[in-house]
Amino acid sequence: MLKILGLFSVIIMITTDIYSQSLSDLSFGSDNSIEIMTWNIEWFPKNGQSTVDSVSVILQALDIDIYALQEISDTTMFKQMVNDIEEYDYYFLSSWFGGLAYVYKTDVIEINDIYEIYTEEPYWRPFPRSPMVMDLSYLGQDFYIINNHFKAFGDGYLDYDDPWDEETRRYDASNLLKEYIDTNLPFENVIVLGDLNDILTDEQPNNVFQNILDDDENYLFADIDIANGPSSSWSYPNWPSHIDHILITNELIDDFSNQESNIQTMKISDYMAGGFYGYDQYISDHYPVALKLENNTEIDKDFLNFSQIESLVYPNPFNLRTAIKFSIQNHSEVELSIYNLKGQKIKTLAQKEFSEGTHSVIWNGNDESSKSVSSGIYYYKLSVNGKTEAIKKCLFLK
Repeated sequence: MLKILGLFSVIIMITTDIYSQSLSDLSFGSDNSIEIMTWNIEWFPKNGQSTVDSVSVILQALDIDIYALQEISDTTMFKQMVNDIEEYDYYFLSSWFGGLAYVYKTDVIEINDIYEIYTEEPYWRPFPRSPMVMDLSYLGQDFYIINNHFKAFGDGYLDYDDPWDEETRRYDASNLLKEYIDTNLPFENVIVLGDLNDILTDEQPNNVFQNILDDDENYLFADIDIANGPSSSWSYPNWPSHIDHILITNELIDDFSNQESNIQTMKISDYMAGGFYGYDQYISDHYPVALKLENNTEIDKDFLNFSQIESLVYPNPFNLRTAIKFSIQNHSEVELSIYNLKGQKIKTLAQKEFSEGTHSVIWNGNDESSKSVSSGIYYYKLSVNGKTEAIKKCLFLK
């Protein structure tokens, strides 16, 4: 018996080594785009240290900016894995059970905040796991990523009269997410993703995402073509079905239409000995889904190197006029200018001496010098005595 176990251990080690070498051939990320991937990693680590070693290789090989993960079971092994990967950091809520988690590149992703929504008891029915929001900046552009893991199971029929029906719970969860974005993030770059545990192609009245699908002016499931495509590209081969999704708001649809942008199911099993059986045994029963967004505008990275002081633009977004408020400690020479995403100055609002205290400068988007400025994202730069003190974003809507 001992000899058999010893032989079995050797086989596992050899197999792990073989497919780990192949896993290093995976690729997806680039320096010219932001990449986000959702992955139900099935109670990580599914097969102990072999899973940890393989996932470490996968994360580094794919070279993706943000990984939104579900089902992190052992947080200690998870932390050790990410700590051993250069240029990445992690976030999850609990010290003993991660559930939802993020892994992100620290050199390009600046975290503004991470928080959960719908955490109160009335929302436990639609959200057995509270959605986790990452508020981040990527090269000066703000994004909100909302990581989810919806209720599983069901019979495929949406029973509106039964609040505990699995499809009803997912229907309510998707509508609550839409309500949250419409109310709190109406002009932001928002990406909703995760194991949403339902398909996009159900007919009415059984499609839990119907209200989002109907609002096609404001939302797009970036993976809708995958859902309508062959089952070989679906994210959950065991059923088979496609239940892991990435939803984007209209602010990102133009970026998604760029030639270099794409979305795909990452069939990691193609890089492993044993195919999907080996992948399912060692890593997960879900394939990840990854999104690459190529921005229309090249952003000058040097323009975004700055130190911030207290300043405020309000209202933001604005139509005709907005006030930029700032405070200085001493009588100083102040320059306040507006720049586009390329870092090109388009208007100087003020260039003079200001006394100590709080001041307000108006940007009138309807004056002669601003009439050629189109709607979009702009930055104001505040310099005090020749030193850049703040650069912040504002949204101009004509």
